Amino acid sequence: MSGSGTTTIFAGAGTGEGKTKGMYRGGLFCRSAGAGEWHAVTAGLPENVEVRTIVVSPHDANVIFVGTQDGPYRSIDGGVHWEKPGFPDKNAVIWTMSVHPTNPKIVYAGAAPVVVYRSEDGGDNWKPLPTAKSPAHCERGGFDTRTIRITVDPSRPDDLYVAIEVSGVIRSSDGGETFSDVSGPLIDLARNNKHLQSAIGGRHCGICEGMLDSHAMAISPAAPGTPFLAVRMGIFRSDDRGGNWQDINVGQYSPLTYCRDVIVSPHNPRTLYAALSQAAFSTAGSLYRSDDLAQTWKRIDHGVNAESTVMTLSTHPTDPGRLYSATRSGQVIGTEDNGVTWQDYRLPQGVQDVYAVACI
Repeated sequence: MSGSGTTTIFAGAGTGEGKTKGMYRGGLFCRSAGAGEWHAVTAGLPENVEVRTIVVSPHDANVIFVGTQDGPYRSIDGGVHWEKPGFPDKNAVIWTMSVHPTNPKIVYAGAAPVVVYRSEDGGDNWKPLPTAKSPAHCERGGFDTRTIRITVDPSRPDDLYVAIEVSGVIRSSDGGETFSDVSGPLIDLARNNKHLQSAIGGRHCGICEGMLDSHAMAISPAAPGTPFLAVRMGIFRSDDRGGNWQDINVGQYSPLTYCRDVIVSPHNPRTLYAALSQAAFSTAGSLYRSDDLAQTWKRIDHGVNAESTVMTLSTHPTDPGRLYSATRSGQVIGTEDNGVTWQDYRLPQGVQDVYAVACI
């Protein structure tokens, strides 16, 4: 949907959760950067679609997946038309999708309640991975524990990490055939460090809840075996494939430490971006960049004001100067010139439950 030199931005929204369920306008929305307006994308998507994730294939930017309350959908023409592939579970709520970094035929999808699916033919057909289960460290009635991120180590393509909201992290060393729980060290960090203790209540996991509230995970080819994990309490890294976790202390650089997303630049493996806010539902958010594999961080957004929690980030597949983010309440904030200037693209009125953004 983008011409030469023109960025096409996609944003995905739901209709609300919990007390706000059904209050907002869901859908997949699209616009060009610069002048223009948002329009709803409907060709092939179900009515009243709720979009929780948007993934552009790293192998072909014309191939885009979205996760919905009706399973995954795929476009092979840059988002113009959409189709539903052969998916085994009707009405599966898909919260995350991931295209394998070295094999474009392998695609993963994660649901709530926790189920991980794998396609080995580019998304035509899918099957569940039966051993990918929530370790059930935190469970709550009325809240479906979510598969919130699926990340493959590009340097160890059989290593697959699954971040679970709210229940920690599981890892596979055989491409998803079997999984083990690597949440124990996160629990230990909470028990041994008072500043990492957080419990909202009702999930029966006490002071460890914040450390198990996984939101995102990223692995750089410049640091094999080193996943970076975004949780309620900040950003953590493991240098031994989840055997141990350590706080990268992003609070040294940002007054806001609630991290909803962390991603690695596809253009520079030493560059990471993070979305830092006050809390899950808040009135402030910010964007930070590290150019040294998360050793130091610098705020990069300016001239715009995130009025709610920054939920998601997306880099452009071919242009390192283009980065977009989306807030929960319906702002899409982005730059086309590597952070020199920023634009605030407000989504249509009534769009208030935003989880996903992408650009091509």
